[in-house]
Amino acid sequence: MAASTKPLILSILKEGKSYGYLIIQKVKDLSGGILEWSDGMLYPVLHRLEKEGYIESEWMISENGRRRKYYSITEQGKLELIAEKEDWLSVQAVLAKLWGILPTE
Repeated sequence: MAASTKPLILSILKEGKSYGYLIIQKVKDLSGGILEWSDGMLYPVLHRLEKEGYIESEWMISENGRRRKYYSITEQGKLELIAEKEDWLSVQAVLAKLWGILPTE
C-alpha cells in the first residue's frame, strides 16, 4: 500500500487544492472504504512530496474560519504523475498476465 500513496495523492491534487483530512476522505470514498489512511500515515508523505518539489502548500482560512494547510500539485509533480501512471500500467499489465486475466503472448 505504501507504493500507492504518491500516485494517489498526486492524482487527487491534480483535480485541485486540498487539505489533509479531505485527502484522507477522498481516498476512503474512492476505495469504497477499503483504504483508510490516518493522519500519521498521510502527513509524512505530504511533507516528503513537498520536499521533493512535487507539491506545495499554503495556509488558508477555510469557509468556517479555520486555518488549514492546503496542498497543490506543482508542474514537476504533474510530470512525476505521468511517470507514475506509466509505471503502474506496466506493472498492472504484467500482473494481469501472471494472474490469467490477460492472455500471454
